[in-house]
Amino acid sequence: AKYTLRFIMAEEIFSLESILEKNLKGRELDEVKRILYGPGFSALDLPPPACQEASDLDFELKGYKISAETEETRLPRVVRIGLVQNKIQLPTTASIVDQKEALHQRITQITKVAADCGVNIICYQEAWNMPFAFCTREKHPWCQFAESAEDGPASKLCCQLAERYNMVILSPILERDSLHGDTIFNTTVVISNHGKVIGKTRKNHIPRVGAFNESTYYMEGNTGHRVFETDFGKYRGKYQDYLYKIINLVNDIGKIAINICYGRHHPLNWLMYGVNGAEIVFNPSATVGNLSEPLWSIEARNAAIANTYFAAGINRVGTGLSRVNEGLMVVELDLNLIRQVRDKWGFQMTARLDMYAKEMTNAVSSDFNPAIIKG
Repeated sequence: AKYTLRFIMAEEIFSLESILEKNLKGRELDEVKRILYGPGFSALDLPPPACQEASDLDFELKGYKISAETEETRLPRVVRIGLVQNKIQLPTTASIVDQKEALHQRITQITKVAADCGVNIICYQEAWNMPFAFCTREKHPWCQFAESAEDGPASKLCCQLAERYNMVILSPILERDSLHGDTIFNTTVVISNHGKVIGKTRKNHIPRVGAFNESTYYMEGNTGHRVFETDFGKYRGKYQDYLYKIINLVNDIGKIAINICYGRHHPLNWLMYGVNGAEIVFNPSATVGNLSEPLWSIEARNAAIANTYFAAGINRVGTGLSRVNEGLMVVELDLNLIRQVRDKWGFQMTARLDMYAKEMTNAVSSDFNPAIIKG
């Protein structure tokens, strides 16, 4: 049977935050949020016209801010990121061309609002331009949604949007690699704020859990743990006068990576993006709440703590945006916080990668013997 996809969570719970705010007030609520999310974040004021447009277009818009201490020797390294969750716009029985076009129109609307909010980097959810069909085991018609990462319809659209809004765009798609036997990969395309494809990264870990046997469609990626050096750029948009009153954006080079969906369950996957210098690791996904929802926020936050970078998860996570609605989350980050936290905790200084590299090399050898001391 064909499934109608883009899973919707149980509608009786709008979001974790809504429950907390309904039942806790004042200092109690602040303390619970501090324990759940850590200190140093606050609500971010967004331009009223953008808020009105989001309301008119019927998607949720929220803003948060994570600050760093002021330094004498470095300017703030402020960047705004946008995280998008969207539904399919037409029934899966509609033509593929119509389904794609409807999703293109929707993502264009959301991206415009993101630009009006001063977003420098936006990341869409996993396989945003199609129904998430990878639980059905059916090849037809879903494989027809696969397209070129370099010059497919989704990448062409995103290149236009990136140049128009001076915005880096991370576009997760189902990729068709025509140079290598028309094979399919789960891929995120990275598009510069100048409107050019600068590279792609493929999903490293493929689930074989319950209905999620995605190896029916594609296997593990072969791009490793790429980190992309991007020019976050300065905002140039309709509401720039308003924005410059509340934010001092700087031209800066920032390093980003994408850990696609199921890769979040693998700590070494997160680790290698950090080893390669990532400052923000995005985790676009599309999954169901009753399978792994309790893991999502824990895994992302643990990755951010252990590797001392920002981790940005997408998939109706129940904190920030709701579990049931389309939405855009805008987060303003000061990247200076990364070095400040590293100086405080010293996780990188005490990491002992040399020791683990030696032991992992032994662990994957055919004659491996676990280091067990028997009494």
